[in-house]
Amino acid sequence: MKILFFNPPFKGRFSRTSRSPAVTKGGTLYYPIWLAYAAGVSEEAGHEVRLIDAPASGLSLSAITSMVETFTPELIVIDTSTPSIYNDVRIADELKHCFPESFIVLVGTHPSALPDDTLQISQYVDAVAMGEYDYTICHLANNLERKMPIEDVNGLVFRRGVEIVHNLLRSRIKNLDELPFVSKIYNKYLNPKAYFFAAANYPMVMIMTGRGCPHKCFFCVYPQVFHGRYYRVRSVKNVVDEFEYIINNMPGIREIGIEDDCFTANPNRAMEICNLIIERNLQIKWYCNVRGDVDYKLLKRMKQAGCRLVTVGFESGCQPVLDGMNKGEHVERYYQFAVDARRAGLLVHGCIMTGNPGDTRETLEKSYAFAKKINCDSMQFYPLYVYPGTEAYEWAKKNGYLKTEDFSRWLTDEGLHNCVLNTPELSSEDMVSLCDYYLRKYHLRPKYIYQKLLQLMFSPSEGYRSLKSGWAFFQKIISGQLGNSK
Repeated sequence: MKILFFNPPFKGRFSRTSRSPAVTKGGTLYYPIWLAYAAGVSEEAGHEVRLIDAPASGLSLSAITSMVETFTPELIVIDTSTPSIYNDVRIADELKHCFPESFIVLVGTHPSALPDDTLQISQYVDAVAMGEYDYTICHLANNLERKMPIEDVNGLVFRRGVEIVHNLLRSRIKNLDELPFVSKIYNKYLNPKAYFFAAANYPMVMIMTGRGCPHKCFFCVYPQVFHGRYYRVRSVKNVVDEFEYIINNMPGIREIGIEDDCFTANPNRAMEICNLIIERNLQIKWYCNVRGDVDYKLLKRMKQAGCRLVTVGFESGCQPVLDGMNKGEHVERYYQFAVDARRAGLLVHGCIMTGNPGDTRETLEKSYAFAKKINCDSMQFYPLYVYPGTEAYEWAKKNGYLKTEDFSRWLTDEGLHNCVLNTPELSSEDMVSLCDYYLRKYHLRPKYIYQKLLQLMFSPSEGYRSLKSGWAFFQKIISGQLGNSK
């Protein structure tokens, strides 16, 4: 069967796969990771596939339909997100008119959380695949090709006349080693130079070494809606084999991004991956997401294995706020982590949120003082963004904190993040202005600028990356995208 896997156009370089989808201020554009995995599974099963990423290619819908006209897809799989959902359904409508015999399926966290609501937006969408859809799409394609009923396709919610039918949920994949290397799919269908992560060396690729997260942060969408709150992992050998594949087959790549929600959730496995990278003498830089509780021994080994940066969601420097979001972390442990990461030679990109239960102007001021003290290589300040299917969304909705349930307003007209949360302590305007204020204040400190100048002198590659980021940062100040009020 001919299957089109499609990341549709929206607002410019819209990063749909990001944990908080938007056009980012730093220019970050994620790979369509989950579409690529599903395309690989279906291709290995014998189906003829195409993978097209419109935000990365810059192509319009009309240009793309012309490209695939001779392909004539029989099954179209469209990625979605909460803030783009109305656009994504409109795209589905237009594709249905172009290819009226095709079967159209929406995938992503939003339709997984709200399948019925999503299907009710348009009669031209045939189905929604809930959660991990690698094998759901392949199973559906098999049945459609053989003209068999689709009621046995687990994970599918579909339209049958005026009725919406919920099939059984699909069990999450246990043996992740059976999936193809996602980098192979990128290499075949995508241009790595079209993707960007501000904290990484360019060009880079993003891979997954595991799915899910055992921690219970109440805002995090992928573990709650997609992959589950337990960490299923690829074998150590399988992960390092993909590193080796990238080095041998994608020679222009300068860094690998491990996009697991928490790469160090199983520290012994993380250590084994580092040991095997060193044993094979694989020379490539990489970054990963971790929590602020990794010990020095592992951090040092990660550095020896090529890791140059860790991204850490500290979220707050105030313990009651961490407790209110079910973070399961301690501020005092964060301080030790920062010392250990610096001692190990790792850069840290930190993240601070506002708008969580218990957050006030005073708690954010404490978080800024914390951020200044641990002094990461870069620090992000942003409001809480709530997405359907998460405990944070239910908390906001139950308490009447949502300004709107029009999902298109989760973004500004330019596609930037928009805060839709009003709590008794902080309005959405307060949250945005406070985050902008502390973002400016953190990165314009004389001490910070001096450190960056030293970095430029003694580590030119890191300094050059910081110089590019700094230029983009100052452009945003000049353009007024970063406010100056507290």
